[in-house]
Amino acid sequence: MAAGQSLASLWGASHPVDEPYANLSTNAMIPVSTTTEAVPDDVGPAPAQPAIGASRLRTAQAGDGLDAGEDVDVANLTKAVDIGARIAQQAGVLRQALAAGAPQGVLFQGAAYVLPTTGRFTSGFGARWGVTHYGIDLANSIGTPIYAVTDGVVTESGPASGFGMWVVLQHPDGSHSVYGHINRSLVKVGEKVTAGEKIAEMGNRGQSTGPHLHFEIWTPSGAKINPLPWLAARGIVIGGTGDDGPSHD
Repeated sequence: MAAGQSLASLWGASHPVDEPYANLSTNAMIPVSTTTEAVPDDVGPAPAQPAIGASRLRTAQAGDGLDAGEDVDVANLTKAVDIGARIAQQAGVLRQALAAGAPQGVLFQGAAYVLPTTGRFTSGFGARWGVTHYGIDLANSIGTPIYAVTDGVVTESGPASGFGMWVVLQHPDGSHSVYGHINRSLVKVGEKVTAGEKIAEMGNRGQSTGPHLHFEIWTPSGAKINPLPWLAARGIVIGGTGDDGPSHD
């Protein structure tokens, strides 16, 4: 019953779950009822019944055990408690990823991912002005926080040709995320960071015509790919299109 109550406490607006799991947790909280046998009038008043405890539990006898139906109920309850614990753990991971202020966050294959900054989408991946633009641009004011898109290790932090200053993170799968034109880095090379952690501030350094974040994704092999479908595959969607804003490199 305590396990059922713990699981039921997870249901609510802050942690919505599938209805079958909610019903399962509710069904697990079946109250224990106690009855006393009738006592003949000539025997006198029934003795006081102590609270249910270990002293009133019968010693297990050979052949004792759960019938098939009870065995299934216990297995289902155990599974429901495990599911509830995972939901609570995942909710905690996502809350932590959004705690510093990232505007959007999701869980993908057990890991947290966030939109790396707030701002207006001004430039996409692809050919531009006779060269290839290898990332996307999100424009906002200087000093706007920039967040780690997911867990990683800092491999670059500081001056960078063209970007003025940048931060580069390597992620557990070997991919890299790049944050260019920053005004100030808040991390050092070798530092471990978590999804949603503030790692830099938006700036206007390097070859830039306005304050913005230039964001790139490199595959484990080093290929530079379009960040938009990479983000979308993980549940992060950026609204707005076009290349008419002030942020270009």
